[in-house]
Amino acid sequence: MASSPCGSGNFDSGLEIKTRSVEQTLIPLVSQRTSNQTIDCVRLPPDITTLINHKDKPKKSERTQRAVQRVGQAVSVAVGRFVAVGEAIAAENEELKEEMGVACFEARRAGDAIAQLTDVGTAVAPPADGRTTVFSDRTGMVKAARMLLSSVTRVLVLADRIVVKQIIASRNKVLVTLEQLESVCTFQEFVQIFSQFGNEMVEFAHLTGDRQNDLKDEKKKARMAASRAVLEKCTMMLLTASKTCLRHPDCESARINKDAVFHRMRFALEQVIEIVTDARPCGETKALPISIYCATQDFKSKVEGLREGLYSLPHQALSGQLEAVVERTEDFTDSAYTSHEHREGILHLCQIARQDTDRLIAAWGDAQSLHAKEATEEMELSILKTCQSVCELRRELHKVAVGRAADLLKLYSEHLPLRALKASGGEGNLEAVAEYARTLSEQKEQLVETCRLLCHVSGTEPLEITCVHAEETFHVIGPQIISAAQTLALHPSSKIAKENLDVFCEAWESQLCDMAVLLKEINEVFEGRRGDKRAYLSLPRPGKHSANLKTVKAVKLDAEEQSTISKLGLELQRLTSDVDTEVEKWDDQEQDIVRQGQSLSSMAYSMYLFTRGEGLLKTTMDLFHQAEVLSEEGLQLCSSLHTFSAQLVDEEKVTVLSEMEKLVALCQQLQMGVRTPVQGKTATFQKVELSIQNTRAIMTVVINLLPVCHKLFRKSEKCGVASPRGWMERQLSVPVKDNALNNNGFGVKSLERHMANLTFLESK
Repeated sequence: MASSPCGSGNFDSGLEIKTRSVEQTLIPLVSQRTSNQTIDCVRLPPDITTLINHKDKPKKSERTQRAVQRVGQAVSVAVGRFVAVGEAIAAENEELKEEMGVACFEARRAGDAIAQLTDVGTAVAPPADGRTTVFSDRTGMVKAARMLLSSVTRVLVLADRIVVKQIIASRNKVLVTLEQLESVCTFQEFVQIFSQFGNEMVEFAHLTGDRQNDLKDEKKKARMAASRAVLEKCTMMLLTASKTCLRHPDCESARINKDAVFHRMRFALEQVIEIVTDARPCGETKALPISIYCATQDFKSKVEGLREGLYSLPHQALSGQLEAVVERTEDFTDSAYTSHEHREGILHLCQIARQDTDRLIAAWGDAQSLHAKEATEEMELSILKTCQSVCELRRELHKVAVGRAADLLKLYSEHLPLRALKASGGEGNLEAVAEYARTLSEQKEQLVETCRLLCHVSGTEPLEITCVHAEETFHVIGPQIISAAQTLALHPSSKIAKENLDVFCEAWESQLCDMAVLLKEINEVFEGRRGDKRAYLSLPRPGKHSANLKTVKAVKLDAEEQSTISKLGLELQRLTSDVDTEVEKWDDQEQDIVRQGQSLSSMAYSMYLFTRGEGLLKTTMDLFHQAEVLSEEGLQLCSSLHTFSAQLVDEEKVTVLSEMEKLVALCQQLQMGVRTPVQGKTATFQKVELSIQNTRAIMTVVINLLPVCHKLFRKSEKCGVASPRGWMERQLSVPVKDNALNNNGFGVKSLERHMANLTFLESK
């Protein structure tokens, strides 16, 4: 339990700080120190620190006394404002009223104590009751400071529980409406309830998006992103699957298709609640497998630890741990898709690791028999060889997993089974649907197994969770595509059944794109280039964006066009590099402006790769999708800049708002350009050219904005500490405006686009 940032027993160890909001509010209050000072684990706001560190002097000027009194009074007033917010929260939440009341009382008492200790009246002439002041009672000030820290933390953590309560209440509303949707019998009733459902999902998106960005635990953040991604995709699937069932109520495959969507949506909603409440996973949740990467890291640390603890570990434990690593390699060697060469290579490296470990154990035993106080030369050499052999094994497994994933992505990039299922379903050919369904099922099994292998070598726990999410997604969507194709084959003239199949196929294609990004990230971690940087899945999701884009024919550029467009891309590549350099300068990588800047850079870079004929954007359709996503992210950055500008003085605000207005105009220009339908090869190429030029202009403004914002942000940080009251007010208000949540999860605009499908529904 991370009860305290400093780990001191003096801090209230009954509180677990789970979010960055609480932690960032407390950072100015808490600091670990290694000195023998009395306040070894307390650092208060600068004013209080000044009081604590104030040195007693025989004579004090009246000016000094008045200054000390003003500081004490300011602290007391600030605590009073903070407590007022806490008491208001308590009044609105009966179940927390008592706990919050006690915490607020303690905070107010601590503030009053600090004001009293700094009262000039008690400092000028010693009172008759013998009370001491800050000048002579430093221990009293420290005690009051500790009380203030503990009580403020408790108020913040209790306030955070209200946020969790809001998420649970929002989930409950969604579940009730979901149940109503599942049992509707008419189109009119469905339209009415789905409209309500969409609004509730937008609210849930806001709450869970804010919570995801606020979580400290990267594993929980990754799980939240995965669950929210499921909810985004399932919202559209639920719409078309329900429409299909309503149009063809007697069709068994349509019912199966619809039931699977509802089941997965409920499951994702429960997973979100498990994350925010720290509940144990429900029975169906798969435990995260222990990856080979983690197992080898643990084994290596045990081996290297023998240098410091020759007698701390039994010999059998080391052998057993290596065998556990070897056992996990069976996922590779037992696979029907692993080549004979790779299988033999893995088995050979496992045998070498066993031999090196046996030699280490022998050298270890010799050192113990000699009662050595440290590792012998022979043992040191064995430690190095054992670690090296395990690293070589892990490197070979990484090569196998990544190589297979890259081959599959290349092999399945044309989506041939999906096209065949659409064609045979539209022809009403059930036999052909069954044949292509078997082909898709085989692809699904290969992808599921490959995701399992990638999980073993992913390198970080968040990436492991993303691999598990990808595995589950392929496992679920494969059968759903088949049931949707069967429905279309039974009703080949049904436009709704065709639309439903299209939606599920788009989800499959989208997951393949996400897998390609995941593969890149795993490679970056393996090569030491990524570290713990935030991941941005910048590829556009088919079906998420403007319907106008669907009227553009997806084509690839010819050699001459590729040569022309590549010259435009060079400047775009330089700009993305400059943006990456600027965002690295920010200490707070979770800041909205930083995240959105990184996201824009990632998307612009994928467009640059398109100009070189590389990357995941293959056709002009892909490029236009990406450009629209980039324009939306740019507008979200403008929203963040507007919020940030409210904290600035007039002159600084004018500078930021001026650049922001340029960015708004350029994003809207890009958006309009990619949404304008064109016909003919020449017009399409001109549209590509214009999209790249507009993107370059956007990135130029971003590169001008980032250093200015960084300078002003650092200046605002130096001017004062974070306001607990401000944090509480921000956290406890449900946002209603559209804001960017996270590219890894689902956003509000995406849901609102899904709602637009109701117009189509009502016309049918």
